[in-house]
Amino acid sequence: MPSAPSAPQVQALVSFLEHESEPMIVLDVDYNILASNTAYQRQFGIAGHSAAGQKCYRVSHHYDVPCDLAGEHCPMKKAQEKRGPDRVLHIHHTPRGPEHVNVELRPILDDAHEVVAYVERLVTVRNASARTTSDGLVGRSPAFVRALEALQRAAPAMLPVLLLGESGSGKELFARALHEASDRAAGPFVVVDCSGLTETLFESELFGYEKGAFTGAQARKHGLVETARGGTLFLDEIGDVPLGMQVKLLRLIESGTYRRVGGLETLHSDFRLVAATHKPLADMVADGRFRQDLYYRISAYPIHLPALRERGEDIPLLIESVLQRLAKMGRPYRVTPEALAALQSYSWPGNIRELRNVLERATLFADDRVIGLAQLPDFVLHTHPGLPAPGLATRAVPTGAKLTDQALATYAAGFAGTRAELARALGMSERTLYRRLKSLQLA
Repeated sequence: MPSAPSAPQVQALVSFLEHESEPMIVLDVDYNILASNTAYQRQFGIAGHSAAGQKCYRVSHHYDVPCDLAGEHCPMKKAQEKRGPDRVLHIHHTPRGPEHVNVELRPILDDAHEVVAYVERLVTVRNASARTTSDGLVGRSPAFVRALEALQRAAPAMLPVLLLGESGSGKELFARALHEASDRAAGPFVVVDCSGLTETLFESELFGYEKGAFTGAQARKHGLVETARGGTLFLDEIGDVPLGMQVKLLRLIESGTYRRVGGLETLHSDFRLVAATHKPLADMVADGRFRQDLYYRISAYPIHLPALRERGEDIPLLIESVLQRLAKMGRPYRVTPEALAALQSYSWPGNIRELRNVLERATLFADDRVIGLAQLPDFVLHTHPGLPAPGLATRAVPTGAKLTDQALATYAAGFAGTRAELARALGMSERTLYRRLKSLQLA
């Protein structure tokens, strides 16, 4: 049986932690905090008070049980299994509100290679918000968190990233967040819209041209590859790149060299490549519309971005964020519960872009700055509720914000499946379901 660290060992760990600028704690194998640094105490609003003796999940999540029992991944389990570090993206509750935080856990082993304690480091994610904000990435649903976690892992590397998602799902925002989380954040973020460009225009835009290269080229023009020096080059809708241009793009990526149109000088590029598409590139490779070698070069690290219908839990948060941006020049807008229910029931084939457009239109008719059913377009109102979940009554089941505490208690009492199945049936994450059941003293 492994023994816990001794008092002198704990004191030595406290001294070690205080040299670290990021919030850090030492835990025993039963989730008890043995030591915390000042940065950790500031993070959770307990400056001047040690967190020692408290359960880590009580401080960071306000849970009564470990994270894995509340529907989240607990890095302690994985770190214990592999006797090595584990990392996960969590949402922590701080005095500032919910925040995305990278949790890095490293086990401390005794001479018998048994885990006796853990060192946990917290790194707050600055390029995405788990609460209302007027710009940048916003979300806290499981699907959003998975995409954000993949982005955080890819950011420090130079590996090309391919963002895959439907039109309007926020690919440019994710690409910008990737850039801001990378070592190239101080450099430029250059967007190349590959849609609708002819091969000749694409080449001149990407590589630039020399004076006299073609009619109208009255002066040398720097291309977007040159503009992106030291930063990130984002090729949006790369599936639209003309087939004849794909070989030149491949040469640029592989050799890091290019020439301006009409030029002889070989120039060297210096950019991190991020590409995005809503098209099925693998299918396009199979039928010859996209080069296989280029596909393999750009898809080293693919990230699936969820459609809005896959992250319904984020809709109220996204609505508030859009309205906050629209209200920068005046009083904020408010959405009635009935309108919110209708917005959550709609399938959003145009994703976040469509949601933003619907809200912008609604504000034009909201003379009292209140958005109700009358301000929403007919296609949003004429939706069909989903089928009832197995184990529930045959009537339609309200979901998300429409589900009252009384209805939740009723459905939970009559549901025969697991908590994870109940969460799916009600259209919410298991984490959210646990919190609501806990508030009703049903968890």
